[in-house]
Formats: sequence, C-alpha cells, structure tokens
Amino acid sequence: MAKRQRDRLSKTELRSCWELIKPWWVSEERWQARGLFLLVFLFDMALVGIGAWLSYWNKNFFNAFAAYDKGLVWKLMFEALLIALSGIIAEVSRTWFYQTLQIKWRKWLTDVYMKQWLNGAAFYRVESNHQIDNADQRIAEDIRDMTELALHLSLGFFANLVKIVTFSMIIWSMSGTATIALFGLHINIPGYMLWVSIIYALVSSIVLEKWGKKIVEVEYEQQLRESDFRFQLMRIRENSAEIAISKGSDTEKQILENRFRKIEINWEAFKRYTRRITGFEKGYTEFGILLAYLMIIPRYFAHQIAIGSIMQLTMAFTNVRVGFAWFVFQYKRLTSLRSMARRLSELHFYLNLDVSHNITFSNSDDGTLRVKDLKMYLSDGKVVNQVDDLVIEPGSRWLIKGESGAGKTTFLKVLSGIWQYGTGEVCLPKGSMMFLPQEPYLPLGTLRLSLCYPEPPEKFTDEQCQRAMTQCELPQYADHLDDDDNTWYRKLSPGEKQRLAFARILLVRPDYLFMDEATSAMDTKLEQRLIQTLMMELPETTIISVAHRQSLEQYHDNSLTI
Repeated sequence: MAKRQRDRLSKTELRSCWELIKPWWVSEERWQARGLFLLVFLFDMALVGIGAWLSYWNKNFFNAFAAYDKGLVWKLMFEALLIALSGIIAEVSRTWFYQTLQIKWRKWLTDVYMKQWLNGAAFYRVESNHQIDNADQRIAEDIRDMTELALHLSLGFFANLVKIVTFSMIIWSMSGTATIALFGLHINIPGYMLWVSIIYALVSSIVLEKWGKKIVEVEYEQQLRESDFRFQLMRIRENSAEIAISKGSDTEKQILENRFRKIEINWEAFKRYTRRITGFEKGYTEFGILLAYLMIIPRYFAHQIAIGSIMQLTMAFTNVRVGFAWFVFQYKRLTSLRSMARRLSELHFYLNLDVSHNITFSNSDDGTLRVKDLKMYLSDGKVVNQVDDLVIEPGSRWLIKGESGAGKTTFLKVLSGIWQYGTGEVCLPKGSMMFLPQEPYLPLGTLRLSLCYPEPPEKFTDEQCQRAMTQCELPQYADHLDDDDNTWYRKLSPGEKQRLAFARILLVRPDYLFMDEATSAMDTKLEQRLIQTLMMELPETTIISVAHRQSLEQYHDNSLTI
C-alpha cells in the first residue's frame, strides 16, 4: 500500500505542493501573512527599480566617459552613491521582513503537523506499523526547508515577472529593428533582441527539464538514506552504555558503513544529474553573454549605438534572459521543493489515515471496565489472542498472566485505546487512566518534569513531590527536582526509573492504573515495599498488572490468564 501511495503522490507533485502551501494563506493568520508577503514583494520591486535606475546610470556614465565630460562624471558618481544606499536599505529591509514571514509560516505549519502527529496517538500508529520513516525529521527539517524554498521561489517568480516587463521595455526601445531576407522578402523584426532572449530561454528550459527531471527521484531517495544514517547515529548515542558493555562497536561500525554506502551509491546518481544541470546553467549564462554581444557588435560598427547604450542594453538583455530562464536557474531548488512536498504529503496522508477497525469502544457510567468477545490482531491480520468476557469492578486488583508473546501487553494497549487491530467490544470507565510500562518514559528537562509527567509540574507543590520521592525510596534526588539536566533518562538506573514512576503514580493518583512488568528491575523486598505503599495510598484505584513474578499474586484479588 505504501508503494501505491508513493506512486500516486509522485504523479501529483504540483498539487501536493499547492496543498501544502495554501492553508496558511487562507487561515486565521491570512492577513498577517499576505501583508508580510506584500511588503517583501514591494521591496523586491524597489530592487528591480534600482536595477533599472542603475542601467540608465551605466548608459550615462560611459557616454560621459566617452565624451570626456569630467563634470558629468563626478555628478554621476554622486548619483551612484544614492543608488548604492537605496539598494542597501531595500535589501536589508527586504531580508528582515522575509525572515519574519518565513518563521511565522514555519511555526504555523509545524503546529499543524505536530497536532496531527500527537492527536489520538497517531505517532504511535505510524511508528509501530513502520508506515513511513523519520516523521520527526520531516516535521523539523522538511517543513523548515519547504517554507524557505516556497517563499524564495514564489517571490523570485513574481519579481522576475516585473523584471522581465521593466527591462523588456528598455530592450524594445533600444534594440532597433532587424531585417531578414527570406525568399526575396525583407522581414522587419522590431525589438529583435527581446524575441531572441525569449526563444533562447524557452528552448533551454525544455531541454533542461528533459535532461534533469529524474533528479527529483534521486533527491527523494537521498533524503531517505540520509535519514536512515542519521537515525542509526542517534540510536548509538541513546544506547551508548548497552553497546559499550556488549562490545558492539565493530558491529555498529559495520551497520553505519553499510548505511553510508547506500548514501554513496545514490550520491553517484545525484552527482550525475547535478553535473548535467550545473553545466547547462553555466553554459546558458556564458553563451547568453556571447549572444548579446553578437547582436550588438554589428550595430556598434554601423554607428547605430553609443558605447553607453551598449552597456545599458547588455545589462537589460542579461536581466531579461535570466528572467525568462527563471526555470533554468531555479531548477535544482524546484526539484528539492517537489521532493520535500512528497515527503510531507506522505506524512500528512498517514497521520490522517482513517484506520478502520472493528473494536467498538464505549463509555461506562458506573465505573466498570467491560470486555466482550475481544479478539486481538497484529497489523498484518494475524490473531494474537482473545478475551471472551471480562468485568473489572472499580477498586479491584487484577493480575494478567500468560506466557511470553501471548498478547498480555497488547491487551493493555487495547484497554488504553491505542491498539486498533481486532474485533469485539470494550466499555471504558470515565475516570483517569495511567499506563506504566516496563521502562518508564522520562521527558527531557528537569527531574520535576519527569516526576509529574504527564501532568504539568506546577500542579504539585515541592512538599508533594519530595514526599512522593521519599516514599518511593529516592530521597537522594529530592533536592534536585529543578536541576535542568536533559540526561535524567540516562543518569537513572532502570530500577530508579521504575521507582520514579511509582512516585509519579502517587502524585497523579489515577482512577485506573495499568502496569506492565513495572517492577521487573527491582528486587523482591523493594517491590514488596512499593506495592504496599501503592495499595495504602491509593485504595480506590483499580489496578491491572501484567507480571511473571509469583510474588505479585498476593497483592491482586483477581487474575486473568491469556
């Protein structure tokens, strides 16, 4: 299915680009967006006007030089200072408003994708099913680059239109009329240099698209392989202790070399198409300059044009030629934009995929959790296991038992609502729920943030936090709650992480608690003390545990074997 979707996206790249670009400009921030865009566009127009002003200055300056008019030369030098100052002011102002526009658009689009990614645990579904690679990189980098490229290309396109009109008028008025003898007829072509520049640019654009269009596929593949390599580096950093203890450096080196080798192989194709495009762009520029002189030289020696007019006409011809060849000079950026649009469109598709499943969820008014005829599947449709009928009363304690791989953890995921594959009915109570995995998640930031997660830290007082830490036998960290250290997830041992998770339970006080091997890193005595503390502090909480240890059976009054 993923391949079919990618094929579909590859055929609709332009529409994908537009679907990504459009929303902000019609959103609640549309007037701010359009106002900033207009400001940047106006400064672009100012720069085009300054360029036209400079072309006339060139004409007058070199004519004054040819006429040895010293007074006029110095007067034109003062005018050149005004042109330079105007250009500096316009360029600086344009850059400031452009960067403001870029960050506002990026922020809005990033918020949209982050909400889609985090909504309804879509991030879990995408990652667990391996639907796409590196969603984080697409949100962080592709959105940043896409907004920058889209603005650069759109503003450049409109600026080029104005530049073409402005300098075409100069060429039309100065290039004269060319006469061509054909079959005894004399055909007059007014403004012939303008027509030559148009034909030259159009033919070049068609040839370039034919030569370089495959670079879109190559660049898309390059992004995938770069992401895989970067992800493997991140995995080594996050699991450095385990790799070092296991003496796995050589294996990791081999994995990295294999992934980088894939980058090298694709890079060869990227080099080949880049060489074509770069050579074509350079040839277009160099031959365009020669073409301009070839058309001007006969007129100069026929005394039809002055040296200053040559300078102005050459500058105007260059601007028109470059303007009409906007596609040629922006081809590499356009291919990058198309590649990013495809990656972001894929992400949008899978984040908003309508996952159809047959597990029916409903709410329980009496606080009872009920399961009826539940059959759990893997994402490929294979049956994991089933639970026929189960009623969990409020305040009861249930122990879920079974062999490894029987589907105990999957059953807890179904009850939490994040597992979508299966059939049957699940009636969930309205109270708060908390899921405690074998290795608790610790967010980056202060220890207080990890302790209170997922609740905001300011919800609990220092006394509450310190008491919970002490109750769970972590008094040595009670005075370090506000240490802003992003490596708590590395500093704490597995057993300390599990104790911190128990302290989190005592703070949050959920109505329903699901524990999946939550004491596996503790010794039996510590496990006993923490479980007893939990039962004493939260007598009304319904607890559903998955565990292999027989020592936990005494703390549960019901059991279910899967």
